[in-house]
Amino acid sequence: MTVLVSARMRPRDVIRVGGSGLRARPLRVFLSALGIAIGIAAMLGVVGISASSQEDLNRQLAALGTNLLTVSPGQTLFGEGSHLPEESEGMIGQIAPVTAVTATGTTPAKVYRNDHIPEAETGSISVTAARLDLPKDVGAGLVSGAWLNEATHRYPATVLGAKAADRLGVVQAGPEQRVWLGGQWFTVVGVLAPAPLAPELDTAALVGWPVAEERLGFDGYATTIYARAQEASVVAVRDVLAATANPESPSEVEVSRPSDVLAAKQATDATLNALLLGLGGVALLVGGVGVANTMVISVLERRAEIGLRRSLGATRGQIRIQFLAESLLLSAIGGVGGVLLGIGVTAAYASFQTWPAIVPVWAMLGGVFATLIIGGIAGFYPAVRAARMSPTEALATP
Repeated sequence: MTVLVSARMRPRDVIRVGGSGLRARPLRVFLSALGIAIGIAAMLGVVGISASSQEDLNRQLAALGTNLLTVSPGQTLFGEGSHLPEESEGMIGQIAPVTAVTATGTTPAKVYRNDHIPEAETGSISVTAARLDLPKDVGAGLVSGAWLNEATHRYPATVLGAKAADRLGVVQAGPEQRVWLGGQWFTVVGVLAPAPLAPELDTAALVGWPVAEERLGFDGYATTIYARAQEASVVAVRDVLAATANPESPSEVEVSRPSDVLAAKQATDATLNALLLGLGGVALLVGGVGVANTMVISVLERRAEIGLRRSLGATRGQIRIQFLAESLLLSAIGGVGGVLLGIGVTAAYASFQTWPAIVPVWAMLGGVFATLIIGGIAGFYPAVRAARMSPTEALATP
């Protein structure tokens, strides 16, 4: 219990007096601060995880490149499937800003783990003819074996996409590893890593262009052409790709930018983030109600103390500042705890996802600032109520 000697309270006196009120009720203070902390941690976790995911996407795109464009056949005016001219690859390669061109073509063949699998159980795996420079141009790597070369692309050899290998039960490529492809045995010479910019390769068994034409009934028409362009000219190249690939019928050509799909996926996560932020706001509001409840009860329980302080010379303003300081300190404890908890949650989740852990500074400062606002609002009424008590009324309370 503090006896006021001076009419003015220094900042450290305000903090000391406010802290003494909190130390008297540690369990209630902990529970109220916990409510604030959960709300701040929820909001900070959402912001941090979203920022970490965005940073991971940016790093992926920086490594893979945002300058990849794809060209594929669309439909005719009558709704029938069309195909790209045989000269499409060469014509696209003549566009000045285009730095690399490669292609794949879908074959009618099917692939199975062995020749005893029922024909209908294809596992949704396509058999695709591929150019030799495909992995380099689309940014696909190998987890096992090697890519097709001048020797193997003419013979029954295949490279499996990541999901295709998993569905066929192929763990590692090698001379003894074979699959039943197009009614004959093909040796698995390689297994691709997941290809973010060309996900269609993940579920494909890739074979050489010549062997596809000779043994698998492939018509030789490319079904997807991949083109790399100079970063500054990507939009300009995209605008002329359709007319370049098929000058006679540019409307029958579809052009896309795979990196836009990844960016769109990131944008859809914003809806979920908004929902989670809303839940965090509700949790923060509940924490604020807890602070207000704690302070109101504190005023009711400490009326005798308030009366004694008033009778010893404390002004109404000092009583008001005391209880407002308690509320702000209580909220600050919850806010700092929530920020630390939010950072921990973000770091743990980012580590689990192998993302870089990013927690924006503005979010941390904003979290603490938000708790102080909540604390000020929650403590205002109890502080005013305590200040309005007369010394005689307060001392007369049992």
